[in-house]
Amino acid sequence: MTTAIDSSTQQKIDRWLSGNYDADTKAAIQNMMDSGSSTDLIDSFYKDLEFGTGGLRGIIGVGSNRMNRYTVGAATQGLANYLNAAFPHEQIKVAIAHDSRRMSPEFARIVADIFSANGMVVYLFKELRPTPELSFAIRHLGCHSGVVVTASHNPPEYNGYKAYWTDGGQVVAPHDKNIIAEVNKIQSIDDIKFDGVPERIHMIGEEVDDAYVKLVKANSINPDAIARQSGMKIVFTPIHGTGITLVPRVLKELGFTSVHVVKEQAVPDGNFPTVSYPNPEEREAMHLALELAKSIDADLVMATDPDADRVGAGARNHHGQFELLNGNQMASLIIYYLLKAWKDAGKLTGKEFVAKTIVTTDLIDKMCEQQGVKCYNTLTGFKYIAEVIRELEGKEQFIGGGEESYGYLIGDFVRDKDAIASCAIIAELTAYAKDNGKSLFDLLMEMYMESGFYYESLVSLTKKGKEGAEQIQQMMADFRANPPKEIAGVPVVRMDDYKQLKRTNVQTGETTDIEAGRMGIESSNVLQFFTADGSKISARPSGTEPKIKFYVSVTEPLGSKEEFDAVYGQLKEKVKRIIEALNLK
Repeated sequence: MTTAIDSSTQQKIDRWLSGNYDADTKAAIQNMMDSGSSTDLIDSFYKDLEFGTGGLRGIIGVGSNRMNRYTVGAATQGLANYLNAAFPHEQIKVAIAHDSRRMSPEFARIVADIFSANGMVVYLFKELRPTPELSFAIRHLGCHSGVVVTASHNPPEYNGYKAYWTDGGQVVAPHDKNIIAEVNKIQSIDDIKFDGVPERIHMIGEEVDDAYVKLVKANSINPDAIARQSGMKIVFTPIHGTGITLVPRVLKELGFTSVHVVKEQAVPDGNFPTVSYPNPEEREAMHLALELAKSIDADLVMATDPDADRVGAGARNHHGQFELLNGNQMASLIIYYLLKAWKDAGKLTGKEFVAKTIVTTDLIDKMCEQQGVKCYNTLTGFKYIAEVIRELEGKEQFIGGGEESYGYLIGDFVRDKDAIASCAIIAELTAYAKDNGKSLFDLLMEMYMESGFYYESLVSLTKKGKEGAEQIQQMMADFRANPPKEIAGVPVVRMDDYKQLKRTNVQTGETTDIEAGRMGIESSNVLQFFTADGSKISARPSGTEPKIKFYVSVTEPLGSKEEFDAVYGQLKEKVKRIIEALNLK
């Protein structure tokens, strides 16, 4: 069935057919026109691929709504124009990296050419590298900006790119909106300077690797425990991505001698042939790693996503079965280990801090409170954590941080989530546990016994199309107009509205301000409800997908390891009641 093409879409198609686009692009458009189906043609041209606050992301192909040399070119030219305006009379330097996806090397070269054509010095990684290393390279090389070509853990047909600022963090206000405005000004490909200046492009690689790995290794707290447990069996998979470049090297240099890489997923491949979705948050993506772990009786399993900024991990539980830890559990374990180590070393002076997002477990807040360490909460997105680190640089010392979506950071030499450094610390804390006759899971239970058993669940509702978007907006409007006084029989004591930046005592109606302009906080369409028994429910519409996400967190004390299963069952039942009470379906 052929769908009628509206005039705006047809104008875009005609512009591409008549403009200075290459012959292959025009031929591909003509093929779509001749195919008899207008669906692909419309989807490729009905809008421009949006340069959002984080950069670009889209399906690879021809058209204004696809990732190709022209959409990448327009985004890069807009960014270059903004950099030239923001840093007049300076020799601007930029760093560029790419992951293992289809077209990633080609797009990275196009970005390098355009920056160089705009008078900038370019440092281009000659081969694929992890996103956190790009963040590190920006500061290490004194760059003003950086770009990594990646679509993170999206399906194989996608690619994208993320833009970074001088501090190595992804761009935040006001630069994000200003860059978008410059990108939107590019109305013709004739405005894009595609012809690179080779002498301005410098290839980088091993020397930056060495500097980065040195700092990752410096995060190590218990080298003696690693030495004693050097033969601990670790299974690692990069899921066909960039993790292969540095994770095995870092583990080896730390002293681990029994690291087993999943061979079927070791070679970088943008088609991700062994998984349906290259995301370590999905159990299916870690299936091969778990099988290998069972066969060799491993102590630890780890998997990084294609650009190696997220890591999933698992270990045997108290029933001897391999269990994957979720992002809240692993973020908490990392902070638990770091806080204990800093305290034992006498390094807690009152000026240290941890940072996490508002939808990440409050167990981290509780542990920080117990150790007298500040915990800053930011909006969802690691760029906000990076913003806090930047604002406090020279005043307070960052210990570590993380978010529930499997992203963690240890130390401040990187300003984005870092799966390389995370793999190193996760392996170390597993060795530390084993050195004390325990497993990673034992450490988890001890943490819960000290600070409370917190359990989190995510409910993601997909509402497609215009009608779906309206339903999501209506859900948020209804919550604001009639906030629940109780959820599953438990009184709601507080509501935080990040859109209005207001905090409400639900029992009295009294409101106070959530500080506008507080580090990592700005107006955002997020609502949080806190109940009398310590539960937290967060509602957050996705900014990029037709989804609304509900983050449910519940807690109970854990008296002993023997009570773990019973309390776990109580918490899961409590989450189930909350989901039913809020009719989240």
